[in-house]
Amino acid sequence: MERHQIQRLRHETRRRILTLTAVERLTPNIARLTFAAPDLQDFVSASHDDHIKLFFPAPAGSDPGAKPVARDFTPRRFDTKTGALTIDFALHEAGPATGWAASARVGDTLEIGGPRGSSVTPDDFDWYLLIGDETALPAIGRRVEELRAGAPVTTCVVVASEADAQQFETRAIWSPIWVTRTSRAHDAASLCAALSTFQPPPGDGFVWIAAEASVARAMRAYMLEERGHPRAWIKAAGYWKQGQAETHERIED
Repeated sequence: MERHQIQRLRHETRRRILTLTAVERLTPNIARLTFAAPDLQDFVSASHDDHIKLFFPAPAGSDPGAKPVARDFTPRRFDTKTGALTIDFALHEAGPATGWAASARVGDTLEIGGPRGSSVTPDDFDWYLLIGDETALPAIGRRVEELRAGAPVTTCVVVASEADAQQFETRAIWSPIWVTRTSRAHDAASLCAALSTFQPPPGDGFVWIAAEASVARAMRAYMLEERGHPRAWIKAAGYWKQGQAETHERIED
């Protein structure tokens, strides 16, 4: 089989009702919630950047019969033996997801759907570079933890404060770069500055980017135009968009 072949998988789409079993404040701005349900035994999440839909109650004051509010989240970890699903919530501007996570208690229930499919990047590249903001940390952390032993991986993540830096247990050779935010308007410039001294290891590398849409687009352009990285070996996505409630878009030409 040819190296570096991205595999795309489709999954049966279904909804599940989960029960919250544990709540942890991972950092000042990240809450880690663990869920369980009998029908999670056949849950499938094949890629570190899979997305599932979480359905939150309609805001107070909504019209009677208003539909739940759907938001995209990354499964941070799924334990196939215990059927426990872990989801990390970035606690930022007020919204239905942040509001629900901030007040969640063990025993609360939440409906999820998906993932519809997976885009699986092979673990056969010579090195990896993962770039993003807080919303990308669940996918970044999962990827770092799942990489093969000895694989060089660098992460470059912009966060609100030094206290929001995380530790990952991994067999890979992980080099973290944490960037403390000055303002959201400067996220792209801060990430570029932090990467200015990055020297990639020899061989083929894969670059993964996820952040606010304009930041993800700027970082993809930086890797293409300034660093000359092969277009086929970059995957970029806008996990959210300033001023819009629900946006997830793949960044392409």
